[in-house]
Amino acid sequence: MSATPFQIACAALFALAIGHTFASKYFEHLAHRHPRHAGLWHLLGEVEVVFGFWALVLALVMLAMEGYQAAVDYVDTRNYTEPLFVFAVMVIAATRPVLQSAAALIQGISLLFPARGSLSYFFVVMVLVPLMGSFITEPAAMTLAALILGERFFARGLSSQLKYATLGVLLVNVSIGGTLTSFAAPPVLMVATAWGWDTSFMAATFGWKAAVAVAVNAAGLAMWFHKELMSLPLLPEAEGHTPVPVHLVLVHLLFLAGVVVFAHHPAIFMGLFLFFLGIAHAYERHQDRLILKEGLLVAFFLAGLVVLGGQQQWWLQPLLMRMSSDVVFVGALALTAFTDNAALTYLGSLVQGLTDSFKYALVAGAVTGGGLTIIANAPNPAGIAILREHFDEGAVNPAGLLLSALLPTLVAALAFRVL
Repeated sequence: MSATPFQIACAALFALAIGHTFASKYFEHLAHRHPRHAGLWHLLGEVEVVFGFWALVLALVMLAMEGYQAAVDYVDTRNYTEPLFVFAVMVIAATRPVLQSAAALIQGISLLFPARGSLSYFFVVMVLVPLMGSFITEPAAMTLAALILGERFFARGLSSQLKYATLGVLLVNVSIGGTLTSFAAPPVLMVATAWGWDTSFMAATFGWKAAVAVAVNAAGLAMWFHKELMSLPLLPEAEGHTPVPVHLVLVHLLFLAGVVVFAHHPAIFMGLFLFFLGIAHAYERHQDRLILKEGLLVAFFLAGLVVLGGQQQWWLQPLLMRMSSDVVFVGALALTAFTDNAALTYLGSLVQGLTDSFKYALVAGAVTGGGLTIIANAPNPAGIAILREHFDEGAVNPAGLLLSALLPTLVAALAFRVL
């Protein structure tokens, strides 16, 4: 394949950005060792800042090589709907009324299991919330799961092994758990209209297999660490809070539903979000701190990925199209670790005449590999932004995440290829 000097420069910047994500833990370590320049090292160690930073570099390179108008037009024509949506849905899903509703549902279901207490609660969180992502969208599910796990488990002195294992399973389960419907998982959404995949097709072709893999991953994790989990007494509901009135809970859930329904119309869902901020401010006594900072950082990360990823089509699409339907599953799984899985399926949707087996393998591989790295799936930065404070030096080691996600990824791969 032939490439212009500018395209080669963009691919090199993308590779540097990926390398930077894997080095983020090192920059956080430097911040602790060299407090004089801790601010700079913390900035470079913020994994959510990485792609925004390199997107700025790409814009400057484009300005120098292609000219002012080309750079401005390129940035202006990117689609930033997903970053805006993830920001809005993260903030609403993390409010006290929504969290308390989810916690009550999880508690009620966990009582149905023979093993009561923290073990069954943990298992239900790892199964139910990722599967809820098929209806409330994956970013909302990731936010709920990360906040519940952070408060009820990660903040209570879990071993580092359990933290990384839980994060790996969570990211994989959320990535595949959104495939019961045609509108919740970003890689499915990219092809659903073009290929005529509706919710009934997704549930019959992908969804039940994903549900099996989600349950197996959660059960294996709970069984492996059952002693540590059973040693934790189940936390009671938060005390000291004014009970949230039922009508206010319903209002929050309606706002969440409205943002999800209009997820592809930023003018509408951002309008709803701004209206929601007014309601949240009016009833502050029923709110915890809104996670505006975390949501903005995640949106910044995803916007940077949109800008950087838009210049990678010249090598990604030919690479995918050279694969057979038998090979593309593994190829998509591997490539997803280095680029957003929705970008891969979008490139596939542009090609005419693909066989049904190729389409299935491409999407199955993309969602299966969605837990391997922070950039593999759009909701991943949200979960890591919420949970990273519970890890050493406030940073998640990308290599540790990759290793912890390998086994649950294998389970998901077997479910999609064997069942």
